[in-house]
Amino acid sequence: MELKIENKEIVNVLQELLQKNYDAEAGYKQVMTKAKSQGLKEWLQLKAKQRSEYATQLDNVIRNFNATPAEDGTVLGSVHRGWIDVKTTLSSDTDESILEECIRGEKASVSEYETQLEKVSDYLPIKDLLNNQMTSIKTALNTVKRMEDII
Repeated sequence: MELKIENKEIVNVLQELLQKNYDAEAGYKQVMTKAKSQGLKEWLQLKAKQRSEYATQLDNVIRNFNATPAEDGTVLGSVHRGWIDVKTTLSSDTDESILEECIRGEKASVSEYETQLEKVSDYLPIKDLLNNQMTSIKTALNTVKRMEDII
């Protein structure tokens, strides 16, 4: 069954966010192994799990449009994780570097959600899902900023 043009646009938005969530999940898992603080490791693990749940939600919506969801993240996400490896290897304060990268990543996620939300403003159930996910990401951003002040 062929998707209508407006449905293709929605699926493209969902695919973009799905890949970004794959990237975020992989990033959190990667830096979790580098964190020194047990509390930070646990928080990063929770964030990776949350992003996995977001990816599952987006995957399900994409399938409801009879489309095939992306199976992995973006090339840019892979490059960013490589940069995190280099940065944390060279950094003397690993947890602080990890938090800085988390802040940068979460800011980018919020920006991406804001951009994509504009494209689905006429589709209330999808808009609500994306708004809920973005709100949680904003909460994570505020939390990680507070954690950076403590560490």
